[in-house]
Amino acid sequence: MLSDMMSQHIPIVQYLEFFVRILAAAGCGAIIGVERSRRLKEAGVRTHLLVCCAAALMIIISKYGFADLGTEDGPNYFGTRGADPARIAAQVVSGISFLCAGVIFKQGSVIKGLTTAAGLWATAGIGLALGAGMYPMGIFATLLVLLVQIVMHRFPVFNDHYQNNHIQITVNDDADFRRALSKQLDIWQAQVIESSVSRNQDGTTSYTMIVKMHDSVKHEDLFNFLDQNSNVTSFQQTING
Repeated sequence: MLSDMMSQHIPIVQYLEFFVRILAAAGCGAIIGVERSRRLKEAGVRTHLLVCCAAALMIIISKYGFADLGTEDGPNYFGTRGADPARIAAQVVSGISFLCAGVIFKQGSVIKGLTTAAGLWATAGIGLALGAGMYPMGIFATLLVLLVQIVMHRFPVFNDHYQNNHIQITVNDDADFRRALSKQLDIWQAQVIESSVSRNQDGTTSYTMIVKMHDSVKHEDLFNFLDQNSNVTSFQQTING
């Protein structure tokens, strides 16, 4: 009886093709998710896999789920004038935006998650392509997204070449240290985005800064800086990417 219901407007063999499309979408989504997971991003394998898989399912429903509404004389939407089944697929493009917004957050003047959000949006497009049976387009887009994520992360260009570093220095403050810190920031070619100074109860001073740099502070540079400024009691660095 189940086979009779399934074959009313879509052959069972066609369902096997649908299963292949969804599996292909899940595989491509997982591949992109692996690259994001290796960089410890918020959206990893499961998120990308589910987005791509769900997008493929939506386009399949959009294309074939309303096949029984057509007749030999043309489409019949039971009196619903101007009905468009393709709207389901169209809503994936806008609906995925809510999920993408969830991985973008702002910390002070630093915004994180934009690349991951763009990758999720692209993954949804890959799912739509594979769900529609456009295998070459889906696979090509998967390889292109991976190429962009991997190669441009290793060889960044323009503003992508910089990364945000959160630096906190605790020191027995004096004028000599402030001059030394300013000089060191120039050597590191660091652009200060945000900074604050606080006095601690033990008499030390904490400098907290968010700076844009080409790279994180190297150990050699840090040791040299500490050797030249023995009044530094603590140095912490967090790379925000």
